[in-house]
Amino acid sequence: MKKENLLHIFSRMPQLETERLLLRPMRVTDAQDMFEYAKSEEVTRYLLWRPHPDVAYTRSYLEYLAGRYRLGTCYEWAVTLKQEKRMIGTCGFASISCPDNTAELGYVLNPRYRGMGLMPEAAKRVMRFGFDVMNLHRIEARYMVGNDASLQVMKKLGMRFEGVKRESMLVKGAYRDIATCAILAREFRHE
Repeated sequence: MKKENLLHIFSRMPQLETERLLLRPMRVTDAQDMFEYAKSEEVTRYLLWRPHPDVAYTRSYLEYLAGRYRLGTCYEWAVTLKQEKRMIGTCGFASISCPDNTAELGYVLNPRYRGMGLMPEAAKRVMRFGFDVMNLHRIEARYMVGNDASLQVMKKLGMRFEGVKRESMLVKGAYRDIATCAILAREFRHE
């Protein structure tokens, strides 16, 4: 994939839909919904970022993302529950390698909505977009060892466990083991 194609796709961030979810660009007006889960130590325990200290911080972060959306360099969607019309998490591509036609999937969900199959539903739709529209060859996801909930999502998506890089990332002052799961386009289409 060429970088200009990527910018073209994401400079007008498409909305994606599933039976229960609408995936759309994040908005500054989502600050309260995002802060509800982003302030939690439990939610951020296995993430690279620390809990948001207040809703003003969350609002500022969403303002920053608005600029990235305008440039076509933000590849993450707000996951919104159609029935409640509120943001309950995010899902998208943390990074994309144009020369290799690969991307890294990332996601986070408000704990109030866990156990309902919502994140696999959102992630599967994002993966379909990646394979069908972006013509990706491979999508991978990484998780800190111990984050079994994230691993379960990856398994539900049909991803294969590929291995662990021992103490490969310094996160919040500690070296963490990082595991990778992945799926190829041909595997996704044959599920």
